[in-house]
Amino acid sequence: MGTQVPIVDYLVLEPEPHLRVHECTSCGARFFDRRNACASCSGTDFAPAELPTEGIVQAYTIVTFAAPGVDVPFVAAVLDCGGTSVQANLVDVTPDPEHVHLGQKVRLATYSMGPDSAGAEGVGFGFTPLEGAS
Repeated sequence: MGTQVPIVDYLVLEPEPHLRVHECTSCGARFFDRRNACASCSGTDFAPAELPTEGIVQAYTIVTFAAPGVDVPFVAAVLDCGGTSVQANLVDVTPDPEHVHLGQKVRLATYSMGPDSAGAEGVGFGFTPLEGAS
């Protein structure tokens, strides 16, 4: 298998796929992007923290209109992963209210986004339902 490259810096593929955030060492606030100072307490020290790979759907919408080339419909969701809010798409689920619901348990899933011109495989992520997937 060739080189795999995550599409975002906070997706870590090894040893098992998971998300990593920057956690303020003063107040515990978590951020996906790099910060010079904490937006919560103005602290300037951060440590890496790994998020649980399972979460709960807090809010969602079924997207039916998108830019050309984007397959619709799909489910965009806000998830609670161990107390940290994560915005991600739900994958491997029928995008309708019969198959997606508030409080639904989900798990991190990765997928290939195809190779680049050098043959490296881009890897994306989403979350898949733990129950009732279809």
